[in-house]
Amino acid sequence: MAKCELTGKIPQSGNNVSHAKNRNKRKFKLNLQKVSFWSSKLNKKISITAATSAIRDIDKAGSFDSYLIKANNSYLSNKLQKVKKEIISNS
Repeated sequence: MAKCELTGKIPQSGNNVSHAKNRNKRKFKLNLQKVSFWSSKLNKKISITAATSAIRDIDKAGSFDSYLIKANNSYLSNKLQKVKKEIISNS
């Protein structure tokens, strides 16, 4: 299933609405990218599938580690929850 590992975003469904207000079902797909981030606290690369909005949030936070520490566990994938625990225990 297409899902962002950082934010938990998934594709949504909705309607295309014409000028005559005819409605046709459609999917709103995510702009997912396969990226790898360097964890300075773990000294290794972590490869994930993330939405571009999440990638911008990481840039705004300053580093992957600082974003992950502040992130809510309910949105993170199981893989990233384990990485977050490692980062916190290494601090």
